[in-house]
Amino acid sequence: MAFFSRWWHQQTNATQDVVRDLVRQGRLEFANGGWVMNDEAATHYGAIIDQMTLGLRFLEDTFGSDGRPHVAWHIDPFGHSREQASLFAQMGFDGFFFGRLDYQDKWVRKKKLEMEQVWRASASLKPPAADLFTSVLPNMYNPPENLCWDVLCADKPVVEDPRSPEYNAKELVDYFLKLATAQGQFYRTNHTVMTMGSDFQYENANMWFKNLDKLIQLVNAQQANGSRVNVLYSTPACYLWELNKANLTWSVKQDDFFPYADGPHMFWTGYFSSRPALKRYERLSYNFLQVCNQLEALAGPAANVGPYGSGDSAPLNEAMAVLQHHDAVSGTSQQHVADDYARQLAAGWGPCEVLLSNALARLSGSKVEFTFCRNLNISLCPLSQTAESFQVTIYNPLGRKVDWMVRLPVSKHIFLVKDPSGTVVPNNVVTMPSSNGQELLFSASVPALGFSIYSVTQVPGRSPRAPVPQPRFQKPSSRDLTIQNEYIWARFDPDTGLLVEMKNLEQDLLLPIRQTFYWYNASTGNNLSTQVSGAYIFRPNQQEPLLISHWAQTRLVKTDLVQEVHQNFSAWCSQVVRLYPGQRHLELEWTVGPIPVGDGWGKEVISRFDTALETKGLFFTDSNGREILERRRNYRPTWKLNQTEPVAGNYYPVNSRIYITDQNVQLTVLTDRSQGGSSLRDGSIELMVHRRLLRDDARGVGEPLLESESGLWVRGRHLVLLDKAQTAAVRHRLEAEKELLAPQVVLARGGGTPYHLEVAPRKQFSGLRRELPPSVHLLTLARWGPKMLLLRLEHQFAVGEDMSGNLSSPVTLDLRDLFSAFTITNLKETTLAANQLQASASRLQWTPNTGPTLKPSPCRLDPASITLQPMEIRTFLASVQWEEDG
Repeated sequence: MAFFSRWWHQQTNATQDVVRDLVRQGRLEFANGGWVMNDEAATHYGAIIDQMTLGLRFLEDTFGSDGRPHVAWHIDPFGHSREQASLFAQMGFDGFFFGRLDYQDKWVRKKKLEMEQVWRASASLKPPAADLFTSVLPNMYNPPENLCWDVLCADKPVVEDPRSPEYNAKELVDYFLKLATAQGQFYRTNHTVMTMGSDFQYENANMWFKNLDKLIQLVNAQQANGSRVNVLYSTPACYLWELNKANLTWSVKQDDFFPYADGPHMFWTGYFSSRPALKRYERLSYNFLQVCNQLEALAGPAANVGPYGSGDSAPLNEAMAVLQHHDAVSGTSQQHVADDYARQLAAGWGPCEVLLSNALARLSGSKVEFTFCRNLNISLCPLSQTAESFQVTIYNPLGRKVDWMVRLPVSKHIFLVKDPSGTVVPNNVVTMPSSNGQELLFSASVPALGFSIYSVTQVPGRSPRAPVPQPRFQKPSSRDLTIQNEYIWARFDPDTGLLVEMKNLEQDLLLPIRQTFYWYNASTGNNLSTQVSGAYIFRPNQQEPLLISHWAQTRLVKTDLVQEVHQNFSAWCSQVVRLYPGQRHLELEWTVGPIPVGDGWGKEVISRFDTALETKGLFFTDSNGREILERRRNYRPTWKLNQTEPVAGNYYPVNSRIYITDQNVQLTVLTDRSQGGSSLRDGSIELMVHRRLLRDDARGVGEPLLESESGLWVRGRHLVLLDKAQTAAVRHRLEAEKELLAPQVVLARGGGTPYHLEVAPRKQFSGLRRELPPSVHLLTLARWGPKMLLLRLEHQFAVGEDMSGNLSSPVTLDLRDLFSAFTITNLKETTLAANQLQASASRLQWTPNTGPTLKPSPCRLDPASITLQPMEIRTFLASVQWEEDG
């Protein structure tokens, strides 16, 4: 809808009326209806839901229910995720059409007549809640060969005059009849689809329709001679309706469509990791957008118009929606387009910063000069580095209290830090071995859906004790290279500087583990195939990756508030392994780039963890950050795989986590962005962190993935969790939620003026009267209208995941007085994308071969008793009354 809405707003009233009539008559039908056709590998489910909601809301506002799409339409994304199908089902779609699937999978499906089936897209939600009828288009998204009539096509037009030397009508009709018969053999009903159009087409729509009109008339005329082929203009929804009327029983699919290959040696698994800086910026912007949405909801109209100007969440919401496109967050655009995506995000942050300032001033009762430090990842923040005193507001977007280690770049001083009640809290000033700059550390406690304000003041006349001078990095000398807190202990080899052992002290688990960085040299083609590694395709030149370095120079940093081992592997690869007090995971902050390519080799860099766990070829990855799928090396659940690329053919999208287990012990790695990952040998996990390539892979980008400027250097984090298999899900679910929706830090110079003279300022605030249970995630809290909010609550555990507690059980909430900033006066439940009321929503029913599914009986909505089943998301439109000041 991003393009259509832009076109729509440029039209005259008369043109808009014509379009409305066409929609009302059913002659113009929308498919999918998202702001974009989103990627399915590098996208997070929250961002998918947001972009679909934006597009479908535009259609609902513009055309009412007449414009509501009935089918999901993903004809170009490069592989299809199970979670995407689940979300589409929960949005109320009747079916799903897509174009691309693995060439081996397609061949088997044609043979077994399984080009269409029911996709059971959740292992937790009760069928048919996440069941989606799915149809694979016969020719991707292209017209049949020889039948393309547009500016970019070279096919001959239909000439039906026998006297013309160009006459070809009989030949084309015979060809078309053969084509229809051949194609129909692979589908189960007597209906079949031909997609007439493609990329960059309908530049000359008249040429298309003129030829199609002729073809339809000529082919249908053959019915007089006994032909059984009838051709008509149709739509995906009409086709689906006919399939449903056929009343057949359909086979069921329960896995996904990754990875996708369009030929031997051509696996589209590179884009899982392409442009990692853009992928991180997108994920960070998702975090910031949720903070912006929540504060807009909590502060009410005061967030939009206030002392700091006009605040608005819409620009960032739209920019984030555009970023979900299958050539945006995927990293598969040209460089100047990727730069523009980043520009759109940056432009969206500005109006949200104004909104945050207005909202924080309103909720805290104090107007101060807020500063947003966007460059904390590279230790830059002019205010904290120069001011003698400043205040730090930390906003927590989660439904539970968090303790958060605040890190701010400062000058060389001693500091006094006080919490909201004025109590002094411990702090450290740490010198960074890589830059010799200083960072102030203190632990902040922040209430659910709220903020805490801390004050920081330089202690005059005192500066920290100078550390004993030592080289910035050195080969490890101390025999005891370990870090630990109350939960985790980690040991590094004193000779190589590499991580070699990790212990969970709480559960008494010790795991020998070796972590370091490698690179695959990118294929430039060989005697098996000319295919090269590029933005889409991952094809290493050899199976074994090359070590960046056999050892790392190390520096050990230990204070009361942090223990770190700084590892330097090369001029372009380093890492900090970190433990804070109270942290139940090991944090690995890696920095990679610029990747050197002067030797003529493109490089694809991985971080690899090797253990002795007996994992029997199995590993597990998340689907768009939500449900978990089992993966098996060199295997596909629905067909016998002929593996032609043992590395790239075993790579899967990792949106938020990957883990291995021997049923007793589980090693989980959480990511801070989407990456490609695998387990290429038992006991091993690898994640691709960066790639820089010298050749284009001939899939449409038209330039090599060289990256430039800010994309050359990438910094990111892997969180490593070691747990008993029975309790691992509780850890990784709650930690991944904290990683996705991290607290937002806003600085200000001290002082300020009261927001209202009669109201005393407050240094702490919570938008909730009571915390949400750990199994409940507040997925969405956003403004929907002048006095209406959009609210989504999600059960974030799957059936049977919490084996030792009750977090996988249904949970019931009372929404009546849950929020402190407003009162809910009316509540309506909707489908997932909020474009139809749940009570009146209905979908086509399909009969799976696993037996009939029962449609759940609707129950009365009671705000005092909202129950969430495992993995269920419930969506509400809430009319609200904001609390008056005081």
